[in-house]
Amino acid sequence: MSFTPFNAPLLAPLLGDGELTPYFSVRSDIEAMVRFEAALAKAEAACGVIPEAAGQAICDACGTFQPDLKLLGEGVARDGVAVPQLVKLLRDHVDEPHRRHVHLGATSQDLIDTSLVLRLAQVARILSARLDTLDARLGDLDRRFGSEALMGRTRMQAAIAMRAGDRIRTWRAPLKDHQAKLQALLPTLLRLQFGGAVGTLDKLGSNSASHKGQEVSRLLAQELGLTAPPAPWHTDRSAIIEFTHWLALVTGTLGKIGQDIVLMAQNGIGDIAVAGAGGSSAMPHKQNPVKGEALVTLARFNAVLISGMHQAMVHEQERSGAAWTLEWMLLPQMVIAAGAATRTGAGLLGTISRIGSA
Repeated sequence: MSFTPFNAPLLAPLLGDGELTPYFSVRSDIEAMVRFEAALAKAEAACGVIPEAAGQAICDACGTFQPDLKLLGEGVARDGVAVPQLVKLLRDHVDEPHRRHVHLGATSQDLIDTSLVLRLAQVARILSARLDTLDARLGDLDRRFGSEALMGRTRMQAAIAMRAGDRIRTWRAPLKDHQAKLQALLPTLLRLQFGGAVGTLDKLGSNSASHKGQEVSRLLAQELGLTAPPAPWHTDRSAIIEFTHWLALVTGTLGKIGQDIVLMAQNGIGDIAVAGAGGSSAMPHKQNPVKGEALVTLARFNAVLISGMHQAMVHEQERSGAAWTLEWMLLPQMVIAAGAATRTGAGLLGTISRIGSA
């Protein structure tokens, strides 16, 4: 058994997400941080903060930069983050006399948080498309089976007769709400992080008439396709927490669908027929509802991790190493769990051949 199921050779096909996992790879993270450095050089050159020749030289160097991962790992063990070593290696890669202009005015958190946001933009796009797929499949099930008779159940006991469409629509409605919530959240989530050492952009002339921080921020955000916030959000993790809440809502909704399908498929009830159920090594007759069970597991997993994300909100003064590191440990797992749930949920819904009393 691996220390994490999400990229374990045996468990990843069930609980992982091969499309989303690469966005949390070291290569993806570094590429986004280097993209930040190139965009920063371009913005600062446009604002006259660094010479145009330096901006061009840094952009060119970023295009061919391939840092040594072993050296970066050693840097993380020493500094707690990869950025100091990354910047050193990038400066060595830039020709003189321009290398001193690399990373001007920025700090490690600017790169790390902006890298995260750039990657979450792609994650959100994929998850949004999957919600549309889930909605379409539920709509198809409603058209095919919505008029079929079904026994309504409360507290897992037979209640009164209903239609299959009544239950399907209760599955479908929250997913529509989640799609709307995601679109409303994105402008706040997909924001540039750029504040310098303590959030004041002091290297760009803070508290003086020559302060160019806001203009550099605007151009930097524009270059990266992000929103330029009115102030850095170093210690305000609200948007990150709201996104993880959203992830937990998605997995919770899909967990409810999975739980219903598991119960509907029980021997003696038979309210649903699902193809491709799991087998047993000892009981050949078994048809285990593995995909439905996985949805329940993923929902409960994210429900547990969301409490840890609230712990990661508590930063001391202008930056917390501890709270920040906790966020790094939890957020990727919540994303992959939500990805696995949307992937598995769509697959499960696509295998249903009957809903309603047999």
